[in-house]
Amino acid sequence: MTQQRTSPSSTKSTDNLLIQVQGLKMYFPVNAGLIIQKKIADIKAVDGVSFDIMKGETMGLVGESGCGKTTTGRCILMLYRPTAGEIKYEGVDITKLKNSELRPLRRKMQIIFQDPYGSLNPRMNAGAIIGEPIVIHKLIKSKAEYRERVESLLSEVGLNPYMSDRYPHEFSGGQRQRIGVARALAVEPQFIVCDEPVSALDVSIQAQVINLLEELQDRRKLTYLFIAHDLSVVRHISDRVCVMYLGKAVELTDRNTLYENPLHPYTKALLSAVPIPDPEVESKRERIILTGDVPSPLNPPPGCNFHTRCPIAIDICKSVIPEWREKDPGHWVACHRV
Repeated sequence: MTQQRTSPSSTKSTDNLLIQVQGLKMYFPVNAGLIIQKKIADIKAVDGVSFDIMKGETMGLVGESGCGKTTTGRCILMLYRPTAGEIKYEGVDITKLKNSELRPLRRKMQIIFQDPYGSLNPRMNAGAIIGEPIVIHKLIKSKAEYRERVESLLSEVGLNPYMSDRYPHEFSGGQRQRIGVARALAVEPQFIVCDEPVSALDVSIQAQVINLLEELQDRRKLTYLFIAHDLSVVRHISDRVCVMYLGKAVELTDRNTLYENPLHPYTKALLSAVPIPDPEVESKRERIILTGDVPSPLNPPPGCNFHTRCPIAIDICKSVIPEWREKDPGHWVACHRV
């Protein structure tokens, strides 16, 4: 059996389908040799992932560090050319397009990076950072229109227009991330990959940025792929959630079902690690402690990737890859024991 044979989507009409990811694989070659480089292995960063994203929804992508979340997002944006699989944007398989054919699509798909300190050019002021994509895509006809667009974008993300002359080191972390959001909005995209946009920020600032993203989504009719490892943040902003482990999707469903009725043992372990503010409830609930380390994507275990740490693994888990199947309507899981 092979994993990810079908592409799960929500129950909405396919007319609202924006992105289809089918059997996505991204392998990075490992080379050896000083003079003549020879490939000796592959790092299987993403290994057969499938899901759909509907127009106007937020798809959450969660999992431990190194499970392939960011690589999946970058493949969808074609920042990486996938090793195998399909990525359809409004019905067009963009993996088959040339770079020149991809360029018009760049306006429709943008990214907000994780690190607000490393993602902004320290030698450019805020106005130039936000305005650069506007100039590249030739969206303005005059300097006056350019200034007006930049000031409007700064205001939209909650910054004063007069800050356009300031440099990144003059802003706080939260303000820098707002500049990153404004830069992503500059070309008026349909779809934005939010790559852990709040993980480097203080908790109080996280809430402000999340609220800003939700307001912008309502106002501009945006679609998000929200990558995170903080499950409480994902539940707040996402409509549906896909859980990844070692390059594979293990569970996908709507946010409430995932938190109230998780099926995969890995999802249950992740949720058991999320603290609950009520000490009485916290003391009574089951805590699942996973033993061992995450295997290397250079040499993933046979069968189910999770069997080396799974508390309910049986013999079949060690040799047969679990089928990606719809256990309940809209609830997909890859596990022999479910």
